[in-house]
Amino acid sequence: MAWFRRNKKNITTSTEEKKDVPKGLWYKSPSGKIIGTEELKANLYVSPDDDFHVQIGSQEYFEILFDEAKFKELDAKVESKDPLNWADTQKYKDRLKDVKKKTGLTDAIRNATGKMNGREVVVSAMDFKFIGGSLGSVMGEKIVRAIDYAIKNHLPYVLITQSGGARMMEAAISLMQLAKVEAKLSQLSDEKIPYITVLTNPTFGGITASFGSIGDLVLAEPGALIGFAGPRVIKETIGRDLPEGFQTSEFLLEKGFIDMIVHRKMLKKQLTDSINMLMPENISKK
Repeated sequence: MAWFRRNKKNITTSTEEKKDVPKGLWYKSPSGKIIGTEELKANLYVSPDDDFHVQIGSQEYFEILFDEAKFKELDAKVESKDPLNWADTQKYKDRLKDVKKKTGLTDAIRNATGKMNGREVVVSAMDFKFIGGSLGSVMGEKIVRAIDYAIKNHLPYVLITQSGGARMMEAAISLMQLAKVEAKLSQLSDEKIPYITVLTNPTFGGITASFGSIGDLVLAEPGALIGFAGPRVIKETIGRDLPEGFQTSEFLLEKGFIDMIVHRKMLKKQLTDSINMLMPENISKK
């Protein structure tokens, strides 16, 4: 009856024989469903079972929006430093070094230009994985440069937000970027060039309170969390219970804070249609 005997030879595996399961092959949606990462990518990183929009970065947005995923990156060599040389500066410098190596990014935003359904555009997209998509001197500078490029070439400008707020390691310099970007956006407006923002999950802090919310058209992804401060801070400040889901894009659409919620599968078409409506001249013939 060998079936019922434990054979130690058969249950012991040497370290050399063990094989690790590669990471990133599967994704578990909030509803508990399991989906392969390749299937998720083919579905534009939207969980097919519950329609949950998985957080993605600039590279994925560029591939989704630009025709044949072809684009030219702008200002790629502009990178974060330590402008204040603050007291605990070595920790910030080390963190910048580590996050650059880990993500392959130079800061929390990238600029690119290319064609979107045949229409040439300029797109800036934030990356939450770079210190929470925080706004620092480099992000402000890169947005300004993207706008300058849009003005020079008379191209519509799209900004995709994904941020936890200002980068406090740069203190007042970080906050100065809000005024800097808004001043440049006024020049874009003077040139009659459309500015469209796409608020994704999460968008918080000064970006929500300033240039993230002043686009000619303000779009948002379904279920995105958008606000200034977190719910705990707000509740403690005002001393009142908050409505359920009050910081979701659906709630904000109902209150008129955003103009439209756009599914990721429809984002490219909606942006193109909106740009053609706001800037009908020189529409590319495809």
